[in-house]
Amino acid sequence: MTGGWYEPGTSPLHRAPAGAKLLALLALAATVLTLHSPLLLGGVCAVIALGYASARVTPRRCLRLAVTLTLLVAFVFTIQGLLLGPAAALTICLRLVAAFSAAELFTVTTRVDAVVSAVENAMRPLRRFGVRPDRVGLTVGLTLQAIAALSSIAAEVRQAAIARNAGFSVKALVVPFLIRTLRHSDELGQALTVRGVDDRP
Repeated sequence: MTGGWYEPGTSPLHRAPAGAKLLALLALAATVLTLHSPLLLGGVCAVIALGYASARVTPRRCLRLAVTLTLLVAFVFTIQGLLLGPAAALTICLRLVAAFSAAELFTVTTRVDAVVSAVENAMRPLRRFGVRPDRVGLTVGLTLQAIAALSSIAAEVRQAAIARNAGFSVKALVVPFLIRTLRHSDELGQALTVRGVDDRP
């Protein structure tokens, strides 16, 4: 399982161990949640952007990310702006941009099978406590695959909206995106059930 989002390369990020990159991603996500300053969050986003440049991510991949983030930010800012105000909505949106961009960069520069193997190896000592490393690895792998799926859905929704001359309509972007995302989740759940993932030994 290599994933549809991984982009082969020779950059330092590509060569870094999958386990170390996963820990760094988790640490960054935790740090982002503790930051409340838009300036600091903007700085984190700038550092992540430099990561994209150093990894030489193709413009097409960056465009797909931009489309996905545009949909998410438009939806979240609208809702949170009404509930909490523009300042709080901006902070929340910057957190989303930082966390999601970092996760995308991780998947672009890391093979999914390498991540799954790293997670399974890390979880093996916990077998004695009832933890199933294969299930944990599968969960991580599916999560990373979901990032690629969401990006593809967002790009297709955007293209469809442009074709209908509704490229700047939040409703034309957000509603189809949410519907297709829910449908994808339902199909994935059904596929896992058919394969017996929910069966207990």
